[in-house]
Amino acid sequence: MKKLTMKEIETGTGGRLLTGDETLTVGKICTDSRKAEKGDLFFALIGDNHDAHKYLPQVLEAGCSCAVISDESQCPEGMTAVLVEDTTKALQALASWYLAQLDMKKIAVTGSTGKTSTRDLTWYVCSEKFKAQKNVGNLNNHLGVPLTILSFDEDTEVGILEMGMDKFGEIDLLADIVRPDIGLITNIGMSHIENLGSRDGIFQAKMELTKHFGADNVLIVARDDEYLNEERINGEYRLVTAGGDGHSDYIISHIDDFGAEGIQFNLEHNGEIQTFRLPVPGRHNAFNGALAVAAGAELGITMEEAARGLAKTQLTDKRLTVRGKNGMKIIDDTYNASPDSMKAAIDVLMKTRGIRSVAILGDMFELGEDSKIQHELIGRYAAQQNVGLLVAIGENSAEMARGAREEGMENVLYFADKDAFFEEMGSIIETGDVILLKGSRGMEMDKIVKKIMEQ
Repeated sequence: MKKLTMKEIETGTGGRLLTGDETLTVGKICTDSRKAEKGDLFFALIGDNHDAHKYLPQVLEAGCSCAVISDESQCPEGMTAVLVEDTTKALQALASWYLAQLDMKKIAVTGSTGKTSTRDLTWYVCSEKFKAQKNVGNLNNHLGVPLTILSFDEDTEVGILEMGMDKFGEIDLLADIVRPDIGLITNIGMSHIENLGSRDGIFQAKMELTKHFGADNVLIVARDDEYLNEERINGEYRLVTAGGDGHSDYIISHIDDFGAEGIQFNLEHNGEIQTFRLPVPGRHNAFNGALAVAAGAELGITMEEAARGLAKTQLTDKRLTVRGKNGMKIIDDTYNASPDSMKAAIDVLMKTRGIRSVAILGDMFELGEDSKIQHELIGRYAAQQNVGLLVAIGENSAEMARGAREEGMENVLYFADKDAFFEEMGSIIETGDVILLKGSRGMEMDKIVKKIMEQ
């Protein structure tokens, strides 16, 4: 973030300088009172269960003397403060204002699955030619996106912003803040169907990305027949498609899946064919990679340059990360889970060389009334793909175990929770196993990864 004066903070937030010197400068935004330092601007956010105004005295004591507040009665003496009506909305307004001060291209990435991977892949492509920045970790919501924007350096040339949501209106809010030049949609799946009612609802929520698009904007999608196709999503903006059906603008072919060692695929565009090698697992990443290449092309990056960038890819942790321990390979995909991403992860497992394939799978959340059948179908899919051992963990995963057994799979174990699994883990896991671990974030399947790595 470039340094801003408190006068500029006043302007950007739409607030009023309540106390202190308007010429004071700040160089970093802070929302965690425990991390506040001299030179920071502290936003006193109010959530459902907390009000950060009560921490203003300790923030000031730590040397952070500048803040944005909404309750002047709690402003300590000596604090330089901008008063606003709502500190969350003020943070979002400041991010939008700050972006407008920067000369940069903005790429927004959303979709049911693959958002973070596609964001990372796009960053590697763009970094071949430009100074590019992106969200760190999972900062992709109404707070994370503004904080990401406010961390961008003044000389950033391309900003890649992942946008998450679990209800209507959230993508619209983020797109209004960012006003992206280019939008990427990875797919329309089942994630958050409990809140959005149906895949049609999910589609409508993702398409909120285009509400602020005009003729100069570009929407890039992984083409499918049901939702993301020319007939359904054409608009005033320009549409670019990537897919393996031979009818897309970017045609994917000859996908070679090397399991944990990554993938290779060809991409054809305007008669040019380029081979790409990705050092990350999962054939689905050929589609994510194609989106990244298409986004780069809009900025003048050649396919050859994009190939060099993608060859350097390292995905954000806990997304098909492969680890080794005592002769075992551990595929850590514990960040989150949906039916589509579960199947993709099982595919990676079965392409990875080892003595025995083991899938340790936990519950998938936010599937609503489809939860039972979707868990059952994952169990059946594991059986159909000839997984060597399925370990299902969690209340809903009982249906996963049942589905696998009904599909004829014999090596199926079920545990109500992680503690029950931990009691028997030593006798289940063997040297030479290739082990996939995956489940929704709330299942904390990463704790199983940690246990395995410690044994």
